[in-house]
Amino acid sequence: MFLIDKWEEIFSTIRKNKLRTFLTGFSVAWGIFMLIILLGSGKGLENGVRSQFESSATNTLWVWGGQTTKAYKGIKPGRRIEFENADYNNFKKSLPGIGQIAGRSQVWGDNNISYKNEYGNFEINTVHPDYQIIEKVEMVEGRFVNEFDVQKALKVTAISTAVKQALFKDSPALGEYINVKGIPFKVVGVWKDENGRQDEQRMIYLPITTAQKVFMGRDRLQTLAVTVGSNTIADSKLMEEEIRTRMAAKYAFDVEDKQAMYIWNGVEEFKRFMDLFAAIRMFIWVIGIGTIIAGIVGVSNIMMISVKERTKEIGIRKSMGATPLSIIMLIMQEAVFITSLSGYIGLVLGVGLLELVSPYVKTEFFRNPEANLGIAISATILLIFAGAIAGFVPARRAASIKPVEALRDE
Repeated sequence: MFLIDKWEEIFSTIRKNKLRTFLTGFSVAWGIFMLIILLGSGKGLENGVRSQFESSATNTLWVWGGQTTKAYKGIKPGRRIEFENADYNNFKKSLPGIGQIAGRSQVWGDNNISYKNEYGNFEINTVHPDYQIIEKVEMVEGRFVNEFDVQKALKVTAISTAVKQALFKDSPALGEYINVKGIPFKVVGVWKDENGRQDEQRMIYLPITTAQKVFMGRDRLQTLAVTVGSNTIADSKLMEEEIRTRMAAKYAFDVEDKQAMYIWNGVEEFKRFMDLFAAIRMFIWVIGIGTIIAGIVGVSNIMMISVKERTKEIGIRKSMGATPLSIIMLIMQEAVFITSLSGYIGLVLGVGLLELVSPYVKTEFFRNPEANLGIAISATILLIFAGAIAGFVPARRAASIKPVEALRDE
């Protein structure tokens, strides 16, 4: 009965100050709503950037030749640096800390590919077997290019689901032969890459040695992809230095000539993005908590006003034997109720809005904005704690009122 009386009194006080309570509650709800929206948006941005890295291993060094800009040992600048199969073999056997390695070259020009009466122009990538792991190529049917294909320079190909649909429609593709620039290649696999760009879906893979003999006419690699076994920035930098030193010695260019050979360090780039998002999350929390604090200050102010208006009532309570603790608990209970209810409303609206727009928001760098359960629970605990703090100061003031002085209050 006593508990019911306390809640009736709290609701009675709220009804007497509807506008003031609404505005205070709105500021708390708006604060938690904005926190959830900001955190969800930050997560959406992070998901979008992560998806860009998901299309290939994040511990990869991509290496490709450039053009020398410095004279070196009597050799004039302006030379093109082109890699060869020996570089792939050398790194695979003796590069410290290596995980996977693959060479890659693209076949340029009119890449006309056909099957019976179906034709299309598709991208042609020629690779080593480890490229499947590095680029996270998922096989739907059959297999990828393997080591035997490369060693024997076999005329086989792994095609994408988009190419299969364009050339074979609903017919089986495995074991069939397609014409690649007039040369028959046997389809040994069908793959998909849902995280890749649209143009990457319209692609076929060939053994690199086969393409070198049939289409390029020379032993050349456009790009080398090497994964770092330990997946640490320190080891990736050491491997980067080792690759540059070896290549500079072999192709006779200044090791400090950065334009002679380019290296894109995926480990370092991924870490840089993750650090950036950690800073963004911290910034969002600071803004969100600042907004919530503004609402909590409003709750504290309204409770201070409420205590002042109820001075005589509190004096009567104390003269009838009410303890300071019971007065404090009454005021704090009211503050916690207002902040918890308002915060819960803001929480539900924020999560609801994110769930509503999430299926429709999917761009290259922004997708699936969401607020996870951990954030929601943390925000709720924060609100309850903040509500208790908001009510404690005015509650202490109420508890310190002397009955005689309160009864004299006009």
